Amino acid sequence: MTGSKKKQRGIFLHNLLIAVLAFIWLIPIVWLVTTSFSAYSGMNTSTFFPQEWSLTHYKQLLFETDTVQQFPQWFMNTFIIACFTCVISTAFVLMVAYATSVMRFPMRKPLMNMAVILNLFPGMLAMIAVYFTLKSFNLTNSYAGLIMVYSASSGLGYLIAKGFFDTIPRALCESARIDGCNEARIFTNIIIPMSRPIIVYTVISSFLTPWMDFVYAKMILNSGISSKYTVAIGLYKMLDKSLINSYFTIFCCGGVLVSIPISILFMIMQKFYVEGITGGAVKG
Repeated sequence: MTGSKKKQRGIFLHNLLIAVLAFIWLIPIVWLVTTSFSAYSGMNTSTFFPQEWSLTHYKQLLFETDTVQQFPQWFMNTFIIACFTCVISTAFVLMVAYATSVMRFPMRKPLMNMAVILNLFPGMLAMIAVYFTLKSFNLTNSYAGLIMVYSASSGLGYLIAKGFFDTIPRALCESARIDGCNEARIFTNIIIPMSRPIIVYTVISSFLTPWMDFVYAKMILNSGISSKYTVAIGLYKMLDKSLINSYFTIFCCGGVLVSIPISILFMIMQKFYVEGITGGAVKG
């Protein structure tokens, strides 16, 4: 009886801790959402909830663009970059994962270990080298250069996808080889149809990288032309000390709208996303 009470008390404290952490985590999100409906344009720190509510700033953000804010154009720019990056990165990750999981070739394990070691270093260390490389090829201030940067090293993140591919029975691949299938047909006709969870996980992860990135976007798209900004750069510009009193509530509106597509995507794909993570964690 004592052991049962201790177990129940442990579960209660565990759930209480999760509830407290969730409450703390939700405070800034709730504040951002409620502030976006404020009738006041600047930052108001005197009250948590707005004193006057209005949809004016959402209307201004979406339909009344000016030299400072061009949110619809920023949204479209970011969406295009994210879609191209998503397709290229997903292809790279799945192909590298297939090669390291199913195929056997010389230097396979050293190459895998090298990829893991390289992933331990933050990408920011290569920022200067990346910038001057793009500049030498005249790819700065271009979406092509930004897409190349996001996609270039994506294959190094193969490990979770490889873990998922490791769970697929090798007998299927061997049978296909006996029937005369090459590696490309095995990959497209056998592995891919059985890998929907990890594909969904890879697609979402690849899409999120350019959607949320600020550092590389700011470094590469540095022409100062507002219409070429991504959402992250455009919203950041609104926080300039000369603009914040007029655009802070619009910034909050933009933050809410940017989160909506990602939230919808996660809710729709949550089941496959979780299955991809857990399936890829079975084997390394």
